[in-house]
Amino acid sequence: MNKILVCLKRVVDYNVRIRVKPDGAGIVTDGIKMSINPFDEIALEEALRIREAGNAEEVVAVTIGSQDNQQQLRTGLAMGADRAILVESNAEVDPLAAARVLHALVEKESPELVILGKQAIDDDCNQTGQMLAAIWGRPQATFASKLELAGGTAKVTREVDAGLETIEIDLPAVVTTDLRLNEPRYVKLPDIMKAKKKPLEVIAIEELADDLQPQLTSAKWAPPAQRARGILVDDVDSLIAALKEKDLVAK
Repeated sequence: MNKILVCLKRVVDYNVRIRVKPDGAGIVTDGIKMSINPFDEIALEEALRIREAGNAEEVVAVTIGSQDNQQQLRTGLAMGADRAILVESNAEVDPLAAARVLHALVEKESPELVILGKQAIDDDCNQTGQMLAAIWGRPQATFASKLELAGGTAKVTREVDAGLETIEIDLPAVVTTDLRLNEPRYVKLPDIMKAKKKPLEVIAIEELADDLQPQLTSAKWAPPAQRARGILVDDVDSLIAALKEKDLVAK
C-alpha cells in the first residue's frame, strides 16, 4: 500500500468541563485545552501500526479548520505521521461539507485507505466517514474494532448492537474506528521536536470545494438540566407514595 490518509478533528479535550456561553450561542473555548478527537487519535495509531508492519509507505494526517488546528496536526506528526495537510477554513464546516472537501483531497492524494474516527466528541454526528465513502463511490467499514489487511482487501471486525460482525471489503476504502481498536501511543519530547521539521501543507478550502453551504445550523446551546436532590424515606409505603407523586408508578 502506498498511502494512508487519516482525518483528524480539533475538539475540546475530553477531560475539560464544558461551559455554555451566557447567551446560549455556543460553548466557552477561551483558554480551554484543545486536543485531537479521541476516535481520530485511534485512527492515526492504527495507520501508524499498518505502516510499521510494512503494509504502507506513508501516513498523511489532514484536518479542516483555522490555523489553530496546526497544533493538533503537529501532535499527529509527533505521533509518527509522515506529513500533514491543513485545509484552512475560518467558518464552521458541517459533516457533508467536510466529506466533500476530504473527497477532493482523496482525488488529489490517491490513498489506498482513508481512516477516521467513527464520530467526533463535540457534535457526535457519526456521518463524515459514511458520506465520504458514498461520494467517493468506494466501500466502507464503520465502527472497526479490528483491522487486517491482505493484498487488495481489508477484513474488518465491527462493533454492532448484536455483538461483533466481520466483513471483507476491497481497497481503496474508508474505515471508521471504534474505541477498542487500539490504544494510542504516548508522544515523547524528542518526537515533538522532530515533528517541527516535518512538512505541513496549508490549502485554502476554496481550492478543494465550492459547494460548502452548511446543511445544519445550531439554534441554541444549553447545559443539561440539573438533577434534583434525592430524598430519604422511612419505609416502603413512603417510597411508593413518593413515586406515585412523581407519576413514576401507576396510582
